[in-house]
Amino acid sequence: MALEVAVKAAFGAPHLLGDCPFSQRVLLTLEEKKVPYKLHLINLSDKPQWFTEVNPEGKVPVVKFDDKWVADSDVIVGIIEEKYPEPSLKTPPEFASVGSKIFGSFVTFLKSKDPNDGSEQALLTELKAFDEHLKAHGPYIAGEKVTAADLSLAPKLYHLKVALGHFKKWTVPADLTHYHKYTELLFSRESFAKTAPAEEKYVIAGWKPKVNP
Repeated sequence: MALEVAVKAAFGAPHLLGDCPFSQRVLLTLEEKKVPYKLHLINLSDKPQWFTEVNPEGKVPVVKFDDKWVADSDVIVGIIEEKYPEPSLKTPPEFASVGSKIFGSFVTFLKSKDPNDGSEQALLTELKAFDEHLKAHGPYIAGEKVTAADLSLAPKLYHLKVALGHFKKWTVPADLTHYHKYTELLFSRESFAKTAPAEEKYVIAGWKPKVNP
């Protein structure tokens, strides 16, 4: 029995997979565990009536478990891990928060209009710390195996690469070699290729209103 999963559709292309990193995290988890699912692409600017009825807050992703629609990617991946324990994607507790501040630092830097406000340096500090962690423990966050922490971070790092490259002509320094190897490994996984936004332009379209409000 396939799980029903509602995720964001692409901006301006409602028949294509959109750019929501939290939706992709859920899809990555399902793909890595080989759980069959049925996809509902939700146009967030014109939500279907059935979707707002089952999910009044209107947020994505939502997944239907035992006739109940559940929101919040943290909660969803926890339930998936419980219901489909093999292969295990549990992250050892000591590694669970590794890299967790990168996304917030990226968003602050992306929105920043002041080159001297320290937001670029704050992001670099997080990326360097992450690179050091991978040097000691890699190639993935918890070693040789992909875990939930990687699947949460991978879509966000993809957004970082695309959005900063487009809006700020900025790239992660080449000397953070473990970081670059890590993203290469994740972005080349079959699960990532199947669940990534259809094109980079949809990621850019998603961030545009936030960068230039």
